Amino acid sequence: MQEQGMNLNIRYDAPREIWDKIPFIYTQLNGWLGFGEGGDLGEEGIPYWFSYNEKEKHISASVEPGGLQFTGLMDDTDWQIWVKEIKHIATRELGYKVGEIELGEVDF
Repeated sequence: MQEQGMNLNIRYDAPREIWDKIPFIYTQLNGWLGFGEGGDLGEEGIPYWFSYNEKEKHISASVEPGGLQFTGLMDDTDWQIWVKEIKHIATRELGYKVGEIELGEVDF
C-alpha cells in the first residue's frame, strides 16, 4: 500500500448549498464509515472510509484553502477506482465538473 492524496475543486468558500450535499456524497462511496468520534474512532468530525486507523487501508478528508483534500493509504489500483467514483458522484450531485486542478481536469 502507498500513501495517496488529491485535492478536488470543492472550495472551502463554496456556497452552503454545495456543502450541504457533501455528506450525502460521502455516504455513496465505497468503504464509508462515518465521521470520526475521537479516540479509536478517528479524529472528531473528520470523514473516514475503510478504517479509522491510519496504519491500515484508509481514506480521510479535510477542507483546505485549495479545495477538499483526501489522503489515505491504499493500493494504487484501489485508489484510482475510488477517485474515479467520487469525481463521478460529486459531479452528478453538485451540478458541475469535479476534478483535480493539479491534473488539469478542471479550472478553479
